[in-house]
Amino acid sequence: MKIKILLALIFVNLMHAQKLYFPKTAVADSVILEKQMPLLASKLISQAPLLKLKKTNKLAYLDNLLRLELVAKDYKRSNATLADYRKEFADHNMAGNKFIAYEFYSLAKLTEEKEKINFPDALQKAFNKKYESLPDQLLTKIGIAVDGDVPASKKILKEALHKQKDKDSIDYASALALCKSYLNYKTFSSTKPQIVQLVKLKDQGKFITETKDLKTKNGNTLTVTIVRKKENTAPLPVILTNNIYAGPFDSYFGKRAAVYNYVGAVVNTRGKRNSNDENNPFEHESQDIYEVIDWVSKQPWSNGKVGMIGGSYLGFSQWAAVKKLHPALKTIVPQVAVGIGIDYPAQNNIFMSYMLQWINYVTNNKLTDEADFNNFKKWDSINTAWYKSGRSFRALDTISGKPNKIFQRWLDHPGYDEYWQKMVPYKEDFTNINIPILTTTGYYDADQIGALSYFKAHHQYNKNTNHYLVMGPYDHGGAQSFGFTFVNGRPIDPSARISIDDLAFSWFDYILKNSKKPALLKDKVNFQVMNTNTWKHVPTLEKMHTSTLKFYLQNRKGNSSAFNPPAEKSFIKQTVDFKNRDQKDTYHSVSKTDSVKTTNSVYFESEVLDKDLIISGNLAGFFNVAINKKDFDTDTYLYQIQPDGKAFLLSTHIVRASYAKDNALRQLLEPGKIEQIPIKNSIFISKKIEKGSRLILLVGVNKSPSWQINYGTGKDVSDETIKDSGEPLEIKWYNDSYVEIPIYQE
Repeated sequence: MKIKILLALIFVNLMHAQKLYFPKTAVADSVILEKQMPLLASKLISQAPLLKLKKTNKLAYLDNLLRLELVAKDYKRSNATLADYRKEFADHNMAGNKFIAYEFYSLAKLTEEKEKINFPDALQKAFNKKYESLPDQLLTKIGIAVDGDVPASKKILKEALHKQKDKDSIDYASALALCKSYLNYKTFSSTKPQIVQLVKLKDQGKFITETKDLKTKNGNTLTVTIVRKKENTAPLPVILTNNIYAGPFDSYFGKRAAVYNYVGAVVNTRGKRNSNDENNPFEHESQDIYEVIDWVSKQPWSNGKVGMIGGSYLGFSQWAAVKKLHPALKTIVPQVAVGIGIDYPAQNNIFMSYMLQWINYVTNNKLTDEADFNNFKKWDSINTAWYKSGRSFRALDTISGKPNKIFQRWLDHPGYDEYWQKMVPYKEDFTNINIPILTTTGYYDADQIGALSYFKAHHQYNKNTNHYLVMGPYDHGGAQSFGFTFVNGRPIDPSARISIDDLAFSWFDYILKNSKKPALLKDKVNFQVMNTNTWKHVPTLEKMHTSTLKFYLQNRKGNSSAFNPPAEKSFIKQTVDFKNRDQKDTYHSVSKTDSVKTTNSVYFESEVLDKDLIISGNLAGFFNVAINKKDFDTDTYLYQIQPDGKAFLLSTHIVRASYAKDNALRQLLEPGKIEQIPIKNSIFISKKIEKGSRLILLVGVNKSPSWQINYGTGKDVSDETIKDSGEPLEIKWYNDSYVEIPIYQE
């Protein structure tokens, strides 16, 4: 009975903790709102969910605490929390300008109170003092950091308040969201206009910035932003960036090169900024960049040497630039480079829903449509509506309410055909690329497959290439900036917490100014082995591993091993009904503390490992399958189940079976016949797997709102609808199939 009473009391206390007083009058009365928000934030700081977060995710805890302290007007404490957050976010003060808009606001409030002056004067004093304390590398991003979207933040705040209409209480999650939206609007509305001007004045004192509109031979217009340090009066090498994301980043990229003592030149693609030309992403970079390099190399502030840098689309642009190599281009540093037609807009020949969101982002206006791109609720609902409707993938743009010819044109090229090949070097084109190159990517980089496709092709077709690779536990953002302390919520080794900017510009110093080669580049392939705090250096990607371990698709019996060939041939049958759009996700419990998602997958588990091993490289192998249709899209996941029971995703692979042997030529499967599907272009990783771990392999079928759905008729997948699904897909996964796991041993 006592236990029941105790549990009832705990339940009552929890319910009480979940609801906080917040008067409905605050929704419409700004005076009451101003009084109530600090009180609400103060209450949230002591709530159980926040205190629990302190134990489970310190970075998220500090993030939330910082915002709540600011709303609670505890500015001294918020500044201390911000300092703790930055240390937790990245080593070596690499995040010393993170959330700097909040810091300007809090410092101004403290100055206003201490010196009894008005807020604008206090903000100017606080800004000047903080600005002078920052190293040059951190100054370059201030303009971006303070450029909050005031109308959008006001709208979000209004929506959060509207949810509280006619209510006198608020739950924890809603209260936290309200505090965050209130802080953003309060901070940016009161600081942005003034700080933008202050940054402009500081930049005018430090840099010479010019904007030019270049006319190409074909009559197209390209806007170029040039940034130089005032103190650098002699001609210097130019670091060029080709940027489709026209806006504040143009200035940032220019200033970043300038503070490393180069001339920064940033060109916007056709149709962006001052250009009235048609915007067709990816299609004209090779031609246009050649002319831009020709122009910048001949300017009085240039010494005739040009290098290029940038990530994602900006990384792709550099490969486009070397398809027709200009003599003045001496080196490129492609970071997390999009492999056009290889990993975007389709990965291994499967188109992704995200492509439509991105196309709108860069083509809706002359800059970027941030509001539309960041409206994740809208895009999730569009993708879900398409998925539920069973309509063809071609109908996705119509469902979004805005037909898109670029989207349709891309869908017309499901294979890696001439349309994609002409945008970047292809096969023998790589033999003519003899400039030094530094590629960076990460184990968690969404464009890793693309970045490595160029690296592999360059080494395949050019045996004398001077091309280096740096790869570590970085995501898409980290591999083009710096190594965050935490990636995907997990800490990375201290040795991996490096500045990619410093590495890139040390490379430029090496190539363009005859300085020393960066110490990290001890061989052509330089990779960080997670969980060992060490880097390894090998001459080729193949040398990242010294042997392989074959994981067979078989259900183990007794003491048998997943790594030994099966005693006799058999198969496991899987059925996937494409007509079922209300399917609930399934999960498999891998320990008392964790589970893995197994929807549309077959589950295989290894024995417990009796020794440490290092998995290093990417998955290979073959699937031997027989299906009752002409095609399907495979989906593969390799997990480590750590000794503590937590699941760690090591690698993934997705491919259209009909393109698995040749991404340019579709080869349909014969229903009922055993076919072999090679595993290529999977995700690279390097990590020590501790003794006592298990490996989990999931193989199955892609059926998700995030991707095209392949119904298996053999028609163009973009045109298939749910009416084409016919009978459910049946797959026989034969147990002599295996996934080859790369192993590194000293």
